Parts: sequence; C-alpha cells; structure tokens
Amino acid sequence: MPYQPEFLLRVYRTMKTIRIFEERCIKEFEGGNIPGFVHASNGQEAIAVAACIDLTYKDIIGSTHRGHGHCIAKGCDVIGMMKEIMGKATGLCKGKGGSMHIADFDKGMIGANAIVGGGPPLCNGAALGAKTRGTKDIAMSFSGDGSANQGTVLEALNFAAVLKLPHVFIFENNGYGEGTSANYALGCDSLAERNGAFGMPSEYVDGTDFFATYEACQRAIQRARQGEGPSSIEAETVRFDGHFIGDPQLYRGKNEIADAKVNRDCLTLFRNRVLAESWLQAPDMDAIDEEVELLIASAVQEGLNAPDPDPAIDLMADVYCSY
Repeated sequence: MPYQPEFLLRVYRTMKTIRIFEERCIKEFEGGNIPGFVHASNGQEAIAVAACIDLTYKDIIGSTHRGHGHCIAKGCDVIGMMKEIMGKATGLCKGKGGSMHIADFDKGMIGANAIVGGGPPLCNGAALGAKTRGTKDIAMSFSGDGSANQGTVLEALNFAAVLKLPHVFIFENNGYGEGTSANYALGCDSLAERNGAFGMPSEYVDGTDFFATYEACQRAIQRARQGEGPSSIEAETVRFDGHFIGDPQLYRGKNEIADAKVNRDCLTLFRNRVLAESWLQAPDMDAIDEEVELLIASAVQEGLNAPDPDPAIDLMADVYCSY
C-alpha cells in the first residue's frame, strides 16, 4: 500500500473541512453575517491539501484572495478563521483582515492577499531568508491563472531562478481570471511550459487528482529543501462558484458547473479512489463527515457570538510595528 490509512484520513478530513467551511461561508454571507466579499475555493481543495499536508510551521506559504483552503490546509484554526471572516475582535487578525487577508505567522501563513500576483514576491523574501539562514525551510506561493500575466509574478519567477531560492510556485488554473477565460488571457498553450522558460523545473498536473498533485508537490518540495532551487506547478482545477459569491457567471457555458460537480469533484474522486483500492473504509470517512459538520457549525456559532471590535480601542491598534 503506497499510502498509510492515517495519512489518507488526515487528507480527507482536511479536504472535507475546507469544503464544509466554504459552504457555510457562502450561507453566512448570503445571510448577512459576513461583511465584504467572499471568494470560495470549492472544487480546488485537493491542491491546497496536496501542497501543504507535509509542510511544517516553519515553511512559509502566501495565498490569494481565494485563500480559505490554503489557510486550513496550513493548519490555521477554523474557529479563529470564521471569527476573522465575520470581522470579530477575537478573529485570527482581530477582525482587521477579513476573508481576503487572513494571516497566522505562527502557522507559517504570511497572508492571503487581495493584490493579484502579490504573493510570489513576498514568498521570495521568505525563501531568501531561509536560504540566508541556511535552514531547510521552504516558501510556497499560490497564484491563480489570472495572476500569471502579472509583472510581479514574472519577476518573482526570474528572481527565484537567478538566486536558486527554495520557492515552490503553485499556479491553480481554474480556467478563469475573474470572468476572463484562461484560453483567451494566456498567450501560450501551456502555462507550465512558459514558467519553465525562466529556468526551473515546471510541470502540469490534474489538480482534481489529489495523488498526482501530491506527488508533483513532493518532487518540488524535496528539490527546494535540498538547495536545488525553485520549481513551478500548474495544477488545472475547477471553481464551483463564481469569482465572488453573487457573481452571475454569465461567462460560463450551459451546464458547465453541474458537469464539473459530477465529473471533476476532487473530493468525490478521492473518495472513489481510496474505496476502490480498499485503502480506506466508508464508515471511517462518514464519521469524519459528521465530525467536520459539527466543527464548522460550532465555528459559525462562536463567530456569531464573538464581540465586534471597539473602534475607540481597536481602530488604531496594531497599525504600526515598533522594532
């Protein structure tokens, strides 16, 4: 058996936690309990978990505006996250980050980022720090296909290659940069091939297949830890919801989403694979489903009951850092 049951159960639990967390965020947003915008990562869970499942808290990740899944996969507390998304004073960032700016430095999560393409340069800094200190720690940045044409991202790829930084670039290609098709926006047939032109190993993987994605990430992570420099992975995936919750998605084809949920759901594909191989048993996975539902329900209730920030006290707190 190539994978231990304990590992597979941890993978399934994390993927399921992301899925239920996102579904409840959508519900709470539509119910008026979450301010601002919500960008759900439903359908993309396999990439986040495959990339982060073996990272340590000393390894640094940088995320995107669609970052809830990356936070959970990196070990951020879901109750603290829900409070943060609801803008509460006891959230992970004291209610100042919200959905698009969650960070938890103790877990190696330097922040989701509403600036498209903002993560890779920041992760270059983390990777340069690790290399300078001589550790085996790595940095990993998540970007969407919509960020792939940003100058910040292209410069970060080149910079990482020049300095042989321990940086793994993950590009989640869900087919759309907001409402623009990647087939139109990318002036190349393969994002993986284009990234490889910067002078680093670069591969394409089916991001709905946890196992293929995990193995690709392991190759890149090992290379970074061994001091062999950066790697790039293009993981093709699917976004079950709109760019933001409330997006009418008029740019998508008829039955496109329904078909994806039937044929390209990474959770369904994972479950079918492990049951077919007799690696896990259905009752164990069903038990996880129930436990996760209770956890997220608790997170929502604690978020609703948590105190709001006090503007008189909290507005100017933590704005500047004194060294």
